[in-house]
Amino acid sequence: MLYGITAAATALLLTALLAAALRAPALRLRLVERRRQRDVPLSGGVAVVIVTGLVVGVGEWLGMAPPADGTSGMLVAAGAVALLGLAGDAWRLRRWVLAAGTGVAAACVVPYGETGVGTGLLAVAWVVAVVFGFRGLDHADGLAGTVGVVTAFGVAACAAVEVMDSIAGLMSVLAAALTGFLLHNWHPARVALGGCGSMAAGFVVAVGAVYARAGSGVVESAGVLFALTAVVAADAVLVLTVRRLAGRGVGRGGPGHLAHRLRRLGLTAPGASLLLGIGSLSGMLVGVLAHAGHIGAGALWWVVGGALVLVFALLRVSVYDPRRSVSSQVGAPLRVRNG
Repeated sequence: MLYGITAAATALLLTALLAAALRAPALRLRLVERRRQRDVPLSGGVAVVIVTGLVVGVGEWLGMAPPADGTSGMLVAAGAVALLGLAGDAWRLRRWVLAAGTGVAAACVVPYGETGVGTGLLAVAWVVAVVFGFRGLDHADGLAGTVGVVTAFGVAACAAVEVMDSIAGLMSVLAAALTGFLLHNWHPARVALGGCGSMAAGFVVAVGAVYARAGSGVVESAGVLFALTAVVAADAVLVLTVRRLAGRGVGRGGPGHLAHRLRRLGLTAPGASLLLGIGSLSGMLVGVLAHAGHIGAGALWWVVGGALVLVFALLRVSVYDPRRSVSSQVGAPLRVRNG
């Protein structure tokens, strides 16, 4: 208990300090994105990745952390995904390159002994989907960090139920690091996660969830995993649906995310992130309770239904400038950051 509190507090403080310190170098190197007519450095993710790995690694080296139960390999694979995301931030790598690299990293750490090969390959595909879902959430101030904190705590709770103390500890450190990052990312954001941080965070929580559910029924596990990442999944489904209906490639950008549409309804940027964070918390609680056996698996269908209702309701909300003609809307998105 004392180690967990100390590690989390250390991660929060170090991430807040490092994210601030890396802001100026990122600006000089032009490792930035345009967000609401200003440059936002993509240094927050680097701080989250470094601090999370450092705190967990030092804890294991000093013998203070719980015995590693797959976390070492998970951290190495997450580091590779973080480097891939950083390369994508710097050189705009194609999405299939990012997906392939993430898939290889996931394939190296999935516990096939408990899942079997077939289910393990499905888990790899799910990890890749979650990673890209988290990457897409980084378009809005405070959103990826908030959902990441909630999801990490949910996975930590599931791991604790299975007495996977090392994985629970890793998730707690990640949640604390993301909280330190949020001190700089809440609207108006001074730093962003970028591909480096969002992909690494998504990878860690996704693989951690797979470990926690390994050996359980496939259908119920799918429900629990969906509930833990309900907002991530709903955002991805909405974006893919909008782009297909508009006749655009699914890899092309555009303002079709949940937060964009909530802003169109009149919510402020912090309000949209807070509302989606509450939605993420609701789904996470259902997933944790179902995983622990405190509620029936049928409750998971309520999460699925709620996510689908949200997606179809927001499909009717336009994110394009109404002053333009209908024929020109596809090519004229508002000036919002692409996910």
